[in-house]
Amino acid sequence: MRLTKQTDYSLRVLIYLGALDGGSATIDQVAEAYTISRNHLMKVVHNLATKGILETQRGRKGGFRLARAPRELRLGEIIRLTEPDFAIAECLGESNKTPCPIDGSCRLKGLLSKATEEWLKTLNRHTLADLIEPRNRLVELLGANYARTSPIHAD
Repeated sequence: MRLTKQTDYSLRVLIYLGALDGGSATIDQVAEAYTISRNHLMKVVHNLATKGILETQRGRKGGFRLARAPRELRLGEIIRLTEPDFAIAECLGESNKTPCPIDGSCRLKGLLSKATEEWLKTLNRHTLADLIEPRNRLVELLGANYARTSPIHAD
């Protein structure tokens, strides 16, 4: 299984914001910190906002921040909201147009579905809060632009 860029970037945005401890950020700040496309991030932030994970504010002092505390954001939930589907084999997809001759007795389909559900259950045992410690190390790795916006490093 491989996560889409949408999910990967969503998790990066959430880690960035989680380490801000309630602070907000802009697309440019996150794009610079991770060296990723500003255009991709705009879509990611919009998607997270429409799903209620982020709050956004337009304007000169605009930006976005977490809509809930990091300990309330379960990783499995985030991945379910950002991944288009979990069809790790063609036969599991809703758009499967090729009938499988062993579909009536195939056990692989059930095992793959169960494995995916167990994977998501495992991720749901963890929250964003688990990913953002130690915060000081995250600030160091995310760079100077991040340190200027972080309340834990404000002068």
